Amino acid sequence: MNSKKLKLILFLFTVNSITLYLYFSVHHPDYFRRKQTENHPDLTENHSHSQSSVISTAKPWPILPSYLPWSQNPNVAFRSCEGYFGNGFTRRVDVFKPSSSESHRKFDAGGGGGAGGWFRCFYSETLRSSICEGGRIRMNAEMIVMSRGGEKLETVIGRGEEEELPAFKAGAFQMEVMERSKIGKKLVDRDFLNDYLQNGAIDRHTMRELVDSIQLVGPDEFECSEWIEEPTLLVTRFEYANVFHTFTDWYSAYVTSRVTGLPNRPRIVFVDGHCEAQLEETWNALFSSIRYAKSFGGPVCFRHAILSPLGYETAWFKGLSEDIDCNGASAHELWQHPDDKKTARLSEFGEMLRAAFGLPVDRHHTSKPVSDHNVLFVRREDYLAHPRHGGKVQSRLSNEGQIFDSIKGWGSNHSDCKLNIVNGLFAHMPMKEQVRVIQDASVIVGAHGAGLTHIVSATPRTVVLEIVASQYRRPHFELIAKWKGLEYHAIHLDGSYADPPVVIDKLSSIVRSLGCRD
Repeated sequence: MNSKKLKLILFLFTVNSITLYLYFSVHHPDYFRRKQTENHPDLTENHSHSQSSVISTAKPWPILPSYLPWSQNPNVAFRSCEGYFGNGFTRRVDVFKPSSSESHRKFDAGGGGGAGGWFRCFYSETLRSSICEGGRIRMNAEMIVMSRGGEKLETVIGRGEEEELPAFKAGAFQMEVMERSKIGKKLVDRDFLNDYLQNGAIDRHTMRELVDSIQLVGPDEFECSEWIEEPTLLVTRFEYANVFHTFTDWYSAYVTSRVTGLPNRPRIVFVDGHCEAQLEETWNALFSSIRYAKSFGGPVCFRHAILSPLGYETAWFKGLSEDIDCNGASAHELWQHPDDKKTARLSEFGEMLRAAFGLPVDRHHTSKPVSDHNVLFVRREDYLAHPRHGGKVQSRLSNEGQIFDSIKGWGSNHSDCKLNIVNGLFAHMPMKEQVRVIQDASVIVGAHGAGLTHIVSATPRTVVLEIVASQYRRPHFELIAKWKGLEYHAIHLDGSYADPPVVIDKLSSIVRSLGCRD
């Protein structure tokens, strides 16, 4: 009997020891370091000593109900919805791999102890665009011709746009290499640029120019005044004060982060000389930090630099000139029934925006009470946008005030449902509040204008009504509504004047569809 008890005790002790070993193996910091380098094996040697700082300082990704995996899938169909809005970057091109030979290690003595830099790109046939990333990259901002950037708007009134856009001198960016035969050469040639960083319809492709400036240098030349240990996105913005175009930049940066498998939200370095803008609030909310290239005191080195494609290369912009036949659907539906003609990526990104500001993203907030509805009227108002802006916005609806007053009166007299009419004066509203009122709206109405881009953050049952003047019949927001799966209506005007009874009739029809009788 005692022998049996002893065997049982020894068995339980063994099982407990194995369990404790497995538990602490999985929860040890080295385990997370290994997991973080699975998508980036090239980072293991050069980056392992810095992972603790990544974990402690970078913002984690939030849990998003519409999230679907971003893993590399070579079977993503050409011009499919995933090809346009998700991970269609299926062609991997290894431009430069880190050296690991003993002779190169000896040559590296005293030069940082690494295996040299690395560089690769992921190319999308659908978007004709690449996401590129590399390690041990140095930026010398003194060799980038542009204004400093980040100034207060009032201090740079009248500054030209050309002064704010970067022009790269040869060697503005450099990469460390161990092979003597490579030192002094350019990273890529013209054929590579034409194949993977095509100009297309873009007059000035700054990311192409950035890659073209990268020169290969030996360890003795690779001196840094500062090391950035965390993964960092290099971003160039063009129409940085325009909400629609900035949404394309945000989306491009988000997709880039997901495609490259970053374990946390990256840091952003603006490789441009634009002044401060209101929209930086959202850059800061979405990502771990933002900084301007010219703010560094000397040459800065990146353990892991990622080049975010221009906003002009996203499907949001390309859809204005080519047919993108995609419809919004729920992630749950697509998980069970994949469909090349449907996407949940815009819903995922809308949830990312809401989560970035601490707003709810769970499914319980997608249904609205039948008897209580917010009708948001997105307004256009004067504000000073950038150094070349006079402070006056171009009217898209000549009687906007009259239309708002009519909607307000209609809402207050509605007998069946409580209709809260929300005055969407976005130009003077914090971004978090803008996202909040979009999220809380049952109906979003407004004249054609960049502010309607916010519908990407709307919940699934929201209805969109766009009032379209004759000179602004462009598909921006009809497409976003379609790609997100929102119900969309439009009132097309002969000029810029809207007849109030026509608008009220349309709104009455919409709220009836929501369960409200007249």
